[in-house]
Amino acid sequence: MELKPSESLKIDAFSMRIGDIEGIELDRLHAHSLSVGWPHRAEDWQFLRESGQGFVALDEIGRVLGSAMWFAHGADFATVGMVITSPRLQTLGAGQWLMKLVFEKVAGRDLRLNATRAARRLYLSLDFQPEQTVYQCQGIARTEAIGRLTEARGDVRILRAKDVPAAIELDAAGFGVRRATLIEKLFAHSTGYGLFSGDKLKAFALCRPFGRGLVVGPVVAGNDADAVAVVQPHVADHSGSFLRIDTRMDNGEFAAFLSHAGMPVFDTVLTMSMGKRLADFADGGSDMAKTYALASQTLG
Repeated sequence: MELKPSESLKIDAFSMRIGDIEGIELDRLHAHSLSVGWPHRAEDWQFLRESGQGFVALDEIGRVLGSAMWFAHGADFATVGMVITSPRLQTLGAGQWLMKLVFEKVAGRDLRLNATRAARRLYLSLDFQPEQTVYQCQGIARTEAIGRLTEARGDVRILRAKDVPAAIELDAAGFGVRRATLIEKLFAHSTGYGLFSGDKLKAFALCRPFGRGLVVGPVVAGNDADAVAVVQPHVADHSGSFLRIDTRMDNGEFAAFLSHAGMPVFDTVLTMSMGKRLADFADGGSDMAKTYALASQTLG
């Protein structure tokens, strides 16, 4: 596919120009995501800008009417996210224009994103292929309805800075690509619990402020019981607060745990890829590391 996007686009009765997302005030980005009902706070936008790169589409008086970001992990892979267009532009080609600009910056990389229902047609037209559904589970966390949990096969404790290298390696095994810089940044903004067998990290779950409350992710474990073991302390810590977790698990012990803990399925998105697919989907079988919950829909 030969893509040669221009630096400006005439839409309807006005023109848009491209800008670097780094130079846009956070309150303008926050208003932009609010316009389509996304929960991102200004602080969430800042974290994403520190973790990746992106474009905004600006109208003639500087209003933000579109955005798209990418997050590179090594030379061969990137995730794409925060692809937002103002409702008045969603059928006028602005999303495709932004994505083609992103393609220029990530040329040669395999790509992955999580598509809302409204955006799936756009991504299919750009040759992204469907992979698997992600379930956005959220609600007011509660511990009283969880019931008796399976006893953890190891010691669960709070993660410290010295545990970051082990978490990076476990995340790489579960996700399929090494994301050292991202995991380090997430640790700096999160509380984490890990499941250890002796000195070996077997599973971990991070939790940080996001949107309406807090988000748990990434969660990496070898099986449902281990995943539950590292998420349950976060539920206990934040009982009565709004918690969210984005997972591909739609059945089994882990999915049941989330529902009982006050986080039923609220919505879904579809993971889509271009190029080589990552082999990171849980199969419910062996105890190999699996990604039980995403860092976020944007970050993967």
